[in-house]
Amino acid sequence: MRFLMIGAGGIGAYYAARLLEAGHDVTLTARGTHLAALQQNGLKVVHPEFSFQGAVDALDHQHLQQQYQADQFDLIIITLKAGATQSILTELKDWLATADCPVLSLQNGVDNEPQIAADLGNDRTVGGLAVRIGGHIIEPGVIEAKGPAQVVMGAWPNAKATATSNGFLQSLTETFNAAQIPTTLSDDIQYQLWRKLLINNGVNPLSALTWLDTQKLTHHPAYGKAVYRMMEETALAAKADGVALSKTDVDEMFELISTFDAIKTSMLVDREKGRPLELDDICGAVLRRCDAQGEAAPTTELVQALLEQELGQK
Repeated sequence: MRFLMIGAGGIGAYYAARLLEAGHDVTLTARGTHLAALQQNGLKVVHPEFSFQGAVDALDHQHLQQQYQADQFDLIIITLKAGATQSILTELKDWLATADCPVLSLQNGVDNEPQIAADLGNDRTVGGLAVRIGGHIIEPGVIEAKGPAQVVMGAWPNAKATATSNGFLQSLTETFNAAQIPTTLSDDIQYQLWRKLLINNGVNPLSALTWLDTQKLTHHPAYGKAVYRMMEETALAAKADGVALSKTDVDEMFELISTFDAIKTSMLVDREKGRPLELDDICGAVLRRCDAQGEAAPTTELVQALLEQELGQK
């Protein structure tokens, strides 16, 4: 198959390397020194169970539109920061409109798929999440990743509400699994995205505030309780989207992140590198939906406010 990976950061580059190793054609987009390194030296990925080094087809978005048509790709995968979703859809609007190829989001948050669907329609939108993977650019052109790096995907917002071909998604799932990307197909991907947000809202902002990895955070006598409360607030927020998350969901996700390898969250890495944080896409998504229901999310609100104060945003 032929894939376009929009965003060759830690997550996107890892999955691209797996697909390339399996013999598929992959084009990546990037910018700055990372793009220059990919073009000059190729891509290097280091993972405890996998390594890759080789030349890659890497472009910026301007040259992508000049050199390729959107219908040359079987699947477009977006792995950018969530805050960039709308801007990339706007930038590539005319280019994307020339084809009907599906677009898969593998991003944090619960607002990416609605944005893609608003522009391209539910039938071209594939919801997805990367599970149990930590991946970062450690130097231009070089990626370090860890974890099983699973993928869950499905028709948006669920299998019953769209005409997206289940045959295509089943074939895509088999392709990913054959490329050593453990992948499952969900009939209700919106529910799965909210389950992941339980973890993201639970640990991402608090790790950026405390500078602690997930193990130190969840096993701390006070911070661990705060993580759990922020997960509970996320479950409350999900009701605004018609998604029911139970105490069992919260308990399972807390157990998952507590027993997973100690990793620096993406938000902590972004803070270390002085990059913008996905606060609005994680905490903001929870706070907006709780507010719309007249519900309180005091722990999420406090952690976001403290981070904004430290970062000079408020």
